[in-house]
Order: sequence, then C-alpha cells, then structure tokens
Amino acid sequence: MKNLFNSLHLNNRFFYGLTFVALCFLIGFFIPVISIISKSLLLLLVLLTLVDVLVLFFQKEGVTLERILPEKLSNGDKNNVRITVTNHYKFPLHVSLLEELPFQFQKRIFDFNYQIASKATKVVDYELTPYKRGVYHFGHVNTFISSPLQLATRKYVLANKKELKCYPSFLKLKDFGIKAFTDQSSIHGNKKVRRIGHSLEFEQIKEYVSGDDIRTINWKATAKRNQLMINQYVEEKSQPIYSVIDKGRLMEMHFDSLSLLDYAVNATLSLSYAALRKQDRAGMLTFTGKVEDFINAEQRNSQMNLISEALYNVKTEFTESDFGALYSTIKKRIPNRSLLILYTNFEAMDSLYRQLPYLRGIAKSHLLLVVFFENTELSSFLKKEPQHIQEVYDTIIAEKFVYEKQKIVKELKKYGIHSLLTKPKNLTDNTINKYLELKSRGMI
Repeated sequence: MKNLFNSLHLNNRFFYGLTFVALCFLIGFFIPVISIISKSLLLLLVLLTLVDVLVLFFQKEGVTLERILPEKLSNGDKNNVRITVTNHYKFPLHVSLLEELPFQFQKRIFDFNYQIASKATKVVDYELTPYKRGVYHFGHVNTFISSPLQLATRKYVLANKKELKCYPSFLKLKDFGIKAFTDQSSIHGNKKVRRIGHSLEFEQIKEYVSGDDIRTINWKATAKRNQLMINQYVEEKSQPIYSVIDKGRLMEMHFDSLSLLDYAVNATLSLSYAALRKQDRAGMLTFTGKVEDFINAEQRNSQMNLISEALYNVKTEFTESDFGALYSTIKKRIPNRSLLILYTNFEAMDSLYRQLPYLRGIAKSHLLLVVFFENTELSSFLKKEPQHIQEVYDTIIAEKFVYEKQKIVKELKKYGIHSLLTKPKNLTDNTINKYLELKSRGMI
C-alpha cells in the first residue's frame, strides 16, 4: 500500500474535472436540476479515476527501462546516452521521462514526453557535453506513465545510480591518428623528404653510386662483392616527444566553456596518440611551483593509459609558474635531445622576459615549441565599431594586447625558439600540424 501511494499521482485532467464538478455544484444552489447532474458527474469522475488506477497498477511490470551510458565521458565532446522504454500494457501509454543529471551540467529539469504504442519500445537518445574533468554522478531515471484516460499517473524509478569519470577528450583520437599519416605538412609548403645520411638508425647496405658519402663505405661488404658498397641510414623514427603543461593561474582563463588548461590537456592526449602512431615516443609533465606528473617518453601499449590517467587529475594551481624549476628538472631527467611542446600563456612582453632565460636554456639542448593562446574575446571586440569615447579607449587597449602577442612570437623567433600562437578551439589541430611540420622538415 505504501508503494502504491508513493508511485500514484493524480493528473491535471482529474483536477480540471473536479473543478468543473465543483462549479456545477455551485450553480446547483440556484438551479436544483444541475445539482443532481453534478452528483452524477462526481460519481463518474471517481469511478473513471479508480478504473484508471486499477488498470495502471494491475500489471506488476507494466514498463521496463534501461539506460545505456558510455564507460567514460570525453571532455568537451558530445557523449551519447540512450534510454529504452518498453510498454508491456495492452494499451498505448503517455510517458514522461525525468532524468537526474550530474550537477555539473546545471540542468534542473531534463525531461522527455512521448506516446508509446502497446507492446512497443521507445528509444530515447540524447547528447551530453561536459566541460570539466572529474567524477559525474548520474541519478535515477524517473518515468511517469498514464493511460489514454490520463486521470492518474504511475511512477517508475530506474534505480541504477552510476558514477562516470570524465577524461580529456578522447573521442576524436582516431581522427588525429589518421591525420598523422596524411601529408598535413603540404599546408605549410613543406616537402617531406627521406633523410639519408648520418643518422642513428641503420637501414641497409647498397651499391655505391656517384654522390654518396664516401665516409659510409662498408669495406667488409666491398671486399666480399668486389665493388664499392656503402651503409645507408635513415632518419631515426622513434623520437622522444614531451608535452609540458603549465598549470599556473593564467591557464584558468575560459573560452567557449573550457579553460586553457583543459584545451592543453585535450591537445596533449591527441598529440601523444598521433606521435605514437608515427612511431615516436610520447611523454609528458606538468608544472607550477614544482614539476609533477612526469611520464618518460616511451613507445609501449600502456603509454596512452598512463598519459590519460595522469591528465585526468591535472588541475589549475592559482600561483605563478616556476620556469626555473622546469628548466632544472628537464636538464636532469631528459638527457637526450627531444621535442618539448610547452603549453603556457604569455599576455605581455614583461611576463615573457621573466621566463626567457629559462626558455633559452631549454632550447640549447632540445627542440622547444612554445604554444600560447590568442584572446579570442579581444579579437571579437576589435571587430566592432566603437560608438563612444570609452569604447575608443577600450579598443586601443585591446589592440595593444593583441600586438603584444605578435611581439612575443617575434621575440621567441629571435632566439631560435619555435612558437605557435593559436585560438583555443584550434589548439589540437594546429599543434598536431606543427608537430608534423617539424618532423617533415627533419628538425626532430
């Protein structure tokens, strides 16, 4: 009986009918005939409501529900969720689904309304786009069903609360893996060449032809074949690629619902996947006051899982980043020349000048690519025509900040440091393209 009252609800149609009967009773005070009709209408309403309740509750399992969630959520991407509702009654149902979403989505009411035929199944698909890494708690799916009379409603609860972890964007990894094997460098006007010469990876012994380097002559093979033979080398394929993520306070700026740190985290995961597909070794580290989450650049089956788990817990620390600690750690723990892709953000030349000695020190031993971000909100603001004097002043200040970013690019280039100034939403694509460009130019 307790379950009956907990799951029984009276619909608006019942209360509309009850209101109509009450009005008839009111008129019946003045017209006796209407009073008799009112009693009949009240009795009919009560009987129909009882019939509706009996019909809905007579069948124990009138409706079955199933919610299919992904194993994990992909940050910043559309994640598919499916709910299936099966009607076991012998009549059509009016169904309302109320989904209890995690609080991170900030959707207080998330419902669907459908009509399902007898013995039929309705499939409800919807998409969720998380903008924050972490744990998401999914609650119940509350289902309210009504018969064609729609006087009463029965409530079903799908009691399968579930926790899902939201990881850095992984749904597009396959696309980025394909990109790694396409000639993206042609966009930049570079021609990919096969470097044959003094590399660390031996390829084959071949006959000497005019123009080959005589220093690579293999004298043993020459003696056996009675003709000049040389050792041929190719560019070493397995190069160490490190993603270096700045977790300082400037990386907490948000653009299109994602923070700069989240953009960097997503780009790191995709770049690591592309690098491994290109037979390079992928690694990563993060830093603020000290270096953390250090993963050695390796090429193994478990490398993507290691990087993904490390990125899952990366959070902004609201302090100034210590580039000196970064330089010291790289010097100690990364002895071999590597490609270091540093995700950070410089808003002005002064902030660059404070860290430039450390960046130059890193660039002496490694190929350093500094990735920082355009302020797209300032760019959008500059497209508007100023309407009054205050907007003119604001436009001048905005232009100064945009110009500072361009100066930072030129300053880094002056010291032989590669840079990439990109819009946050284009970070992943542009970083992978830059990596492929550097690789095609034989700089890695």
